[in-house]
Amino acid sequence: MGMLQANDKSVFPDPVYRKTVLKPLFDGAKSHHADALARIDRAHLVMLVETGILDKRQGKTIARALQAMAREIEPARLNYGGDVEDYFFYMERELKARAGADIGGRLHTARSRNDIDHTFLKLALKPRIDALLAASRSLLATLIEAAHRDRDIVIVAYTHGQPAQPTTHGHYLSAIIEVLIRDMERLEAARGIVDLCPLGAAAITTSGFPIDRHRVAALLGFAAPLRNSYSCIAATDYLTSVYSALGLMFLHLGRPVQDFQFWSSFEVGQLYLPNAFVQISSIMPQKRNPVPFEHLRHLSGQAVGRARAVVDVMHNTPFTDMTDSEAETHEMGYQAFEVAHRVLELLTATIGAGRIDPERVADILNRSCATITELADWLVRTENLSFRQGHEIAADVSRAVVARAGDLKRDGYEVFAAAFREHTGRAPRAGKDEFQRTVSPENFVAVRDRFGGPAPAAMDAAIADYRTALAGFESRAAAHAAREKAAQAELERRMAEIAEMSNGAD
Repeated sequence: MGMLQANDKSVFPDPVYRKTVLKPLFDGAKSHHADALARIDRAHLVMLVETGILDKRQGKTIARALQAMAREIEPARLNYGGDVEDYFFYMERELKARAGADIGGRLHTARSRNDIDHTFLKLALKPRIDALLAASRSLLATLIEAAHRDRDIVIVAYTHGQPAQPTTHGHYLSAIIEVLIRDMERLEAARGIVDLCPLGAAAITTSGFPIDRHRVAALLGFAAPLRNSYSCIAATDYLTSVYSALGLMFLHLGRPVQDFQFWSSFEVGQLYLPNAFVQISSIMPQKRNPVPFEHLRHLSGQAVGRARAVVDVMHNTPFTDMTDSEAETHEMGYQAFEVAHRVLELLTATIGAGRIDPERVADILNRSCATITELADWLVRTENLSFRQGHEIAADVSRAVVARAGDLKRDGYEVFAAAFREHTGRAPRAGKDEFQRTVSPENFVAVRDRFGGPAPAAMDAAIADYRTALAGFESRAAAHAAREKAAQAELERRMAEIAEMSNGAD
């Protein structure tokens, strides 16, 4: 012992340390992790009794004490007094008070706060992931129904902020659907990492006691134990995977929100949001402010930012057990889940309520000549021109129509005939009726019946696949829920049996 240590008469905890570290950690544990810690105690006890590490008398005494604690202690009402280090030691003290110091202290055999911490943090993460996936499935279902409903509803597709081509609202929503499916798959994959149980790693290297890690994992509803014991207390990829997946989901969802706000502007107006979602100005009575899109944009940004903060906290941390990856970082992450739910719920409602204004769409398409690509394609197919020659004729037509603020279907044929004659030296074979049919938005969509295109057959095939994907998400969620419900029932059954068993020798 060094001289400084020998002369140190200070008493733990220092008031500032208590205020800035211990009390916030205790309050966070009682709010977010009390139930998970209680489940860990029960599962560990069952395993200790089943393996013979504790005898029946010891197991019965501890089981009854834990049952009494569950009845008598309300974690939310606890106040940190500074007389114990943290919530774990508070509950251990309560157990010893009921079971006796010797027997109560035996529950901690073959475990450490290192493996306990990561286990209860994973137990707290899983239901949050499951709830977020459930809300994502609701959004996905709404998007699929809206895509089916609007399969044939033409919209203006924009690139670089300018009208580009017609497509359908269903086709546009299908693009969002496919990204959302991939985002949900990423979140499911992250859940798979969370679903591996660290308990039994103890401090670092497992234990000399004959513990059964598989049994504990099963009792807690995990898919399996995480194999490497060092990884159990050092690896944080379960944390970074979850929040990376969450952040990507809301980064991606924020992008179409930008489109929806643009589409609902007065100048564009192809998307109409009902009055129930529209706020008015306090001074300008003519204003219709579709503010849900603004809230969706900034809330998506908050979800991304909070998720990214969790990932960034892990940067340049040592590959060992450390507080950086524990409770307070997770509590910051829980805020990302909370705001993410707000986004999913509001976006689901606005997707379901929004409608395309066909008159505004038709006006923009005609004035912008956004179907002109099909004229160039059509010339290649019917007049045996090169695409570049067809493109030049179509460009002349669009420039002339836009310059006179005309309408492509109404005003375009004469310009087209002149441009065709100039470039080819002959008259086009097609008459005005065929020209008008060719440049119509409906024809533009109908001929694009390739895989992934907006034509009805391609869309029907896509929507069928999206429904299959949704069913897969629902099936996997149901399987997870059933496994965890069965684990909970098994844990409660075994605890009751241990609490009531005789004290005979094993």
